[in-house]
Amino acid sequence: MKGLLKGLGVTFKSMTAKKVTTSYPDEPYVMPDRFRGIQHFIPDLCIVCNQCARICPTDCITLTGKPNPDPEKKGKVIDTFDINFEICILCDLCTEVCPTEAIVMTNQFELAAYSRDDLFKDMEWLDNNNQLVRKDNNNIGAPQAAKGGGKKDV
Repeated sequence: MKGLLKGLGVTFKSMTAKKVTTSYPDEPYVMPDRFRGIQHFIPDLCIVCNQCARICPTDCITLTGKPNPDPEKKGKVIDTFDINFEICILCDLCTEVCPTEAIVMTNQFELAAYSRDDLFKDMEWLDNNNQLVRKDNNNIGAPQAAKGGGKKDV
């Protein structure tokens, strides 16, 4: 009997509690600051170092480069950059190793598709995915340079 009354107490308490409901499709859901969403790629910043593809645990990133058309400039120019979101685990490692921050995370999370082929995203799609770009990319919660732990001049 004691257990029944306890159970009924929990039930009545939850019935009178304030309801928490969101109108998701009509009102966008606000994600936390460090949420790892879909990547945004900036081709002009990419130096084709392949660090993002090498660190990817699922090998979902493929990129190729070609020699710079300007003979006075060294290095490569990005030719193709593709991500297979069918196997991407949105681990944020590719953004952490990018020396030029050509690839950054966003707070976008909607990747629903009717076909698996729609989950292969190319350089153009990733470049256009520039809404809700995360403001604090690549700092991993580190203190700002002004607050560093170095010695102060006395």
